[in-house]
This record gives sequence, C-alpha cells and structure tokens, in this order.
Amino acid sequence: MPIVVNLDIMLARRKMSLTELSERAGITIANMSILKSGKAKAVRFSTLEEICKILECQPGDILEYMDDKSYKKLFRDK
Repeated sequence: MPIVVNLDIMLARRKMSLTELSERAGITIANMSILKSGKAKAVRFSTLEEICKILECQPGDILEYMDDKSYKKLFRDK
C-alpha cells in the first residue's frame, strides 16, 4: 500500500514518545503502534484529528502517498 505513515518522524520532531501520545490521545498503545508501523488498514478522522491537535501538525505531515516504485524502493532499502 503506497500510503506511508510518518508518525515516528513527527514524534521525534516533537520529542514525544508513542506512550505519551497514546495517553494524551486516549488511544491504546497497541492501536497507536499499529498505526505507527503502517499496518493499520484505516484511521478514523477523529483519531487523526486528535493526533494532529496534540502534535500541532497537519494530516499531510503524518500520512504520505508514494507511487509504487518509490514505495518498493523505500522498503527494499530497509
């Protein structure tokens, strides 16, 4: 799926742990980890809104579209 979740980047920029974000957003650490890892199949707008409010960012700072070629290269290099 060529949608990349950059939650780890935003957390690093804000010097915030996933645990802190989870607690502040009222979302379980397990669900937050699924989102961060990119394994989530969907995300509710209300969840995205809360994350953006806490991290003071835009949805585009967290979610990024990549074409298939770029996506495959990104994950091949890891």
